This record gives sequence, structure tokens and C-alpha cells, in this order.
Amino acid sequence: MQKTAHLKYLPQTLPIILVVALMVTLTPDGYSQMPSGTKKATGTVLGARQGVLRTIPFITLRNRTGSDDAAKYFGGERSTVQAGYCDVSSTPLTTLKAIAEKAPFYIPDDRVKLTAIRELPIEDLWHDMQNISGSLRPVLYTHGFFINFNRGCKRATLFQENLGLAGRMMLFSWPSDGTILNYAQDESDLYWSVDPLKKILTDMIRRFGAGNIDVVAHSLGSRGVFLALVRMAEAKHRNKPLVNQIILLAPDIDAGIFKQYLPGIKSLARKITIYVSGNDNSLALSRKVHGYPRLGESGTHLQGMTEIEIIDISDIPVRYPSGHVYHLYNDIVINDLNQLLNDGKPASQRNNLKQTGENYWRMQPPAPNSRSATD
Repeated sequence: MQKTAHLKYLPQTLPIILVVALMVTLTPDGYSQMPSGTKKATGTVLGARQGVLRTIPFITLRNRTGSDDAAKYFGGERSTVQAGYCDVSSTPLTTLKAIAEKAPFYIPDDRVKLTAIRELPIEDLWHDMQNISGSLRPVLYTHGFFINFNRGCKRATLFQENLGLAGRMMLFSWPSDGTILNYAQDESDLYWSVDPLKKILTDMIRRFGAGNIDVVAHSLGSRGVFLALVRMAEAKHRNKPLVNQIILLAPDIDAGIFKQYLPGIKSLARKITIYVSGNDNSLALSRKVHGYPRLGESGTHLQGMTEIEIIDISDIPVRYPSGHVYHLYNDIVINDLNQLLNDGKPASQRNNLKQTGENYWRMQPPAPNSRSATD
């Protein structure tokens, strides 16, 4: 049902889709590209940080390409569930660090490379997470459109590092092509991934306990999480929340459809938080493609969504044209996410938020001469 509603506008709006894709290419990963010549490796689990090496566990629905290049080991075709670890190395660019700290726009100050992919049976991966996370709640993170596996590992590693989630964060990588012209195909692959994602969430809840997992999703990935939750709500037979927190970052979801299903899914989580912006050009173009406002845009379409918290970052200066990946490079947003995800604070107790409605909060811009802006 949702798929038809979202795709009926695509044939006559292909030029806009191309513009959306081009806008996404303007969004930096914060990482320079480096050639990678390593293939998958198996072995003991690395620590979250060994010198300049970061590791993040993953579950993916992507195909193996047969390439020995770690960056190309998984492709963009649909496949069965695969699991393992991404090993990502980072080399500081000391000559750019001083410039990056003072620049009004984002400049990467390190060079990052996907060094290796170490596949493991999914049962072993769950066992590792249960041993490492201890009493901390695991976090499932899902990426958005135009993210191949290489890029997804790098972004997830940055998000993990920014929020100190090592040992408890898992990347779910659906088969986005990582190709700028394939927005419609990415949507189809996202819809195809909903049932496997629902099963993964259900498995996490069974292993870690009801109410003991957090879910974070960005952009188009938020739509997959939303639809998986809708299916879970249809099967739920008890009142206890299944998820602790659901955090949707710049969600590329039809706001009207989300509002229809919100009464059914909000009981699944103790807290649902949505980050929105009036400066998100990628979502503005997506609205033109689909014909309706996106959930991640600020505006009157957000009225009436009760019992959730909406965080509007429109007052934060924009550093890059897309305005779409502020959760990765904006210090104020990262700090707010840290208070939300790690400290469990509601919006009323977090810094730099001003309440402007019953469940609506505007993030306050940095003080003069301080360095923080969206990207």
C-alpha cells in the first residue's frame, strides 16, 4: 500500500530524481576516498579502537561480488542475510586540522579506508554483541539513499565514534546501489528489505529483552524502519514496549502516511524522536518527487503528531547545500543525540533546546564566535 502511494509520481518526475541524486552527492562523508586492496578476513573480534583502527559489526542483505577489494566486496544486489565486521582505518591529516577547526564549513581532517570485511555467522555476531555490550542497550543504525556498503561502513563508524557507541552499535545495510541515478531502484530495494529488517528487530528484542534496544535510522532508511514497525504493531499482543528509543534523522517518509500509522506504532517504543529541518534540500526535492511533505521537513504537516518529540534544527546555520546529514558533522546535534541516546534525557532536560509547542522543540544556534553548524 505504501509503495504504490510513494511511487506513483516517479515516471513524470525523473528529472527531479536526478536532481535529488546530485544533491546527495554534494553531501560529504567527511572522508577522503582511498583505494582498498584487502578482501574479507575472519578471526577474533578487534576492539572498537586499536590505534587508528575502528571496527563496527554489520548485518547486510547485499550480494557478494567476488571482489578481493574490501570496498567492493558487497554490491548493491539483493541477497540473503550476511553478517560480520567492518574494519575501518583512519589517518589524520594534520595539515588540515587547524583549518578544519576554524572553517565555517566542514573540512575532513582525516583519511579513512575500509580495510577489511570479516564475515561471521550471524549467531556468532549476536553472541559477540551480548558479551561486549554488557548492560548497555544495543543500537541498530540504518543508512539512507545512495549509500554503498563501503560508504555505509564509514558513515556508521563516524556515527559510532561521535556518540561513543563502540561495542553496542550494529549497522544494518540494505542493498542501496550507491548510484546517484537509482533513487527509484533504491526505494524498491528498501521496500524489499522491510520484512528482513522486521525479523532482525524481532530477533534483537528476543535476545536482549523487550524495551532493551535502541533504533536509529537516517533518511530513506527511516522509511524502512517505519514500515517494519507498522508490521510489528500488527503482530504485537502485549502492552510492554518492544523498543527503548526510536530516533528518525531527516526521515524521508510521507508525513501524512506516518501520521496515519503513528497511533499504532507509538506504543512499540518508550520514546520516539524525530529530527527535522527547514533547510534540508534533499528532502525538499524528495517532496517534489512524491508530491507530499516529508516527515523530516519542518512545517504545519507535523501538527497533531502527539506523544513523540520533534526536534527542529532549522535555526542552526547550514554548512553544505544538502543540509541532510547534520547528525554526522554538527557538534550541537551530536551533543543533543548523546544526551538523548546515552543519557536518556527527554527534550525538556537537554541543552540548547527551546520548547515552542507541546512536543515541539527548536535547537538553538551556537553562541557568537563558537564553531558549530549543520551540514
